[in-house]
Amino acid sequence: MSDMPSVLFVCVHNAGRSQMAAAFLQHLSAGALEVRSAGSEPADQVNPAAVEAMREVGIDITAETPKVLTPQAVQDSDVVITMGCGDTCPFYPGKRYEDWVLDDPAGKGVEAVRPIRDEIRRRVETLMAELLNADR
Repeated sequence: MSDMPSVLFVCVHNAGRSQMAAAFLQHLSAGALEVRSAGSEPADQVNPAAVEAMREVGIDITAETPKVLTPQAVQDSDVVITMGCGDTCPFYPGKRYEDWVLDDPAGKGVEAVRPIRDEIRRRVETLMAELLNADR
């Protein structure tokens, strides 16, 4: 464990929303925050439309793979952002939880994923500002 704030992004398949959010936070925070992502029912691969949408903004997530959500990942995180996983995410007192209601990019083309990507970026920027300013 490090002293830097840590964020866990969770969605069902860990193939779209949570992958994009984690990539944005990792990229924008330049390592100032610890970032994880996971899914309650991980897919076999990251959504190709999400990969393409992120490539358009200069972030490569081709090497990412969906990961299973574990209680340890939640315990090791300060902030847990859920995106449609409902109550499958374990709850631990003292953690900050947020549920981001976002369209699921599964089965959609890149044109439909772009607005989801852009909304995720907006929310990540707000979250990052809150977390980094809290340390000051």
